Amino acid sequence: MSSPANALPLQLTDKALDHVRRTMLSEGVDGHGLRIAVVTGGCSGNEYALSFAAAPEVGDSVYSVNGLRVFVDVTSVEKLAGTVLDYVDGLHGAGLKFRNPNATHQCGCGTSFSTN
Repeated sequence: MSSPANALPLQLTDKALDHVRRTMLSEGVDGHGLRIAVVTGGCSGNEYALSFAAAPEVGDSVYSVNGLRVFVDVTSVEKLAGTVLDYVDGLHGAGLKFRNPNATHQCGCGTSFSTN
């Protein structure tokens, strides 16, 4: 487990932080951390993976965002650089939305992307 001196590679808006905290409480995992990863899959090659974890995995970078622990694996850091994670509530539904400046193509559902 490392605690890098540099900042979290992505930004979580206040709405996203509030949503994550409320979800943690409702799922009974208050005190866990939020794991954010980019994994192979989806219709565009990569997709975002979010989960709650009691502790970081080997090789994770650990960050703190207003008291929320955030775990990011080393292979995801570069693909998430500059990304904003927001919570949106609109006509097309509500949920967390990634705005990733590294994505060169994004699928229609917004959860799959490519970087080449």
